[in-house]
Amino acid sequence: MKLLFLGYGHSNDIATKLCSACFALRNLKHIVPQSSLRTIYYTYIHSLLSYSIIFWGRSSNVNKLFILQKRIVRIITNTGVRESCREAFKNMEIMTLYSQYIFSLILFAVKNKHLFTSNKEIHTHKTRNYTNLHLPTVNLTKFYTGPFILGSKAYNHLPRHITTLVSDMKSFQLSVKRFLYHHSFYSIEEYYKLTDDKDM
Repeated sequence: MKLLFLGYGHSNDIATKLCSACFALRNLKHIVPQSSLRTIYYTYIHSLLSYSIIFWGRSSNVNKLFILQKRIVRIITNTGVRESCREAFKNMEIMTLYSQYIFSLILFAVKNKHLFTSNKEIHTHKTRNYTNLHLPTVNLTKFYTGPFILGSKAYNHLPRHITTLVSDMKSFQLSVKRFLYHHSFYSIEEYYKLTDDKDM
């Protein structure tokens, strides 16, 4: 309960700062080029949205933050309020808030792989999910919705051609980013519904 409360409070604090960023960017867009606005986004806004996101990325008001993020991207790209922002995210190579959450979970799993067990360590049968991280059976809701389990699930759903690069961290991160930029997920569910084909 305490962790959920902290996540809610932290995301509320981010929302306040994003509202201020919207105001600042509206004034700046008339005097600086789009490339500079994108730099400002990554210097300030991206840092706000990515900091500790694996802990608060499932809080109840994340969608409020996503709406503010879309408003900021609309300002930077001059996208109309009735137009979808998805292409703007792709063209600017900015991750949606949900894509950033997925990316952070995956990196958590990969960078802490010594804490995880792969399926091939559990059994020797070379099944379709042989190289996946093993998901333990747990009963505690907090554990099941925490970064340990969710990081495993996010990693396991990556296309196989990306997970084969995991031994080369630089190439792996770049491939994951390109994948997330391309799809610009508007929800966590979109990521898991994309396909069940690991060779996509």
